[in-house]
Amino acid sequence: MATAVRVSEELVQEARKYSRVDHRSITGQIEHWARIGKCAEENPDLTYDLIKEILIGIEELEQGEVFEYEFG
Repeated sequence: MATAVRVSEELVQEARKYSRVDHRSITGQIEHWARIGKCAEENPDLTYDLIKEILIGIEELEQGEVFEYEFG
């Protein structure tokens, strides 16, 4: 269920720039930042890169891209 939320024009302008680079909608960009921020608050010891890799892994699982890991 979508809910309208007011955000500052400054945040919208920043999201517009980043959304073009990452090929997301402005809403998608703000949602992306929110997911990253939520994960960072819940896991303060994780780096941005590790959080991003975790989120990519979750998306791959949800898309059915599952492969057995081979050691070595």
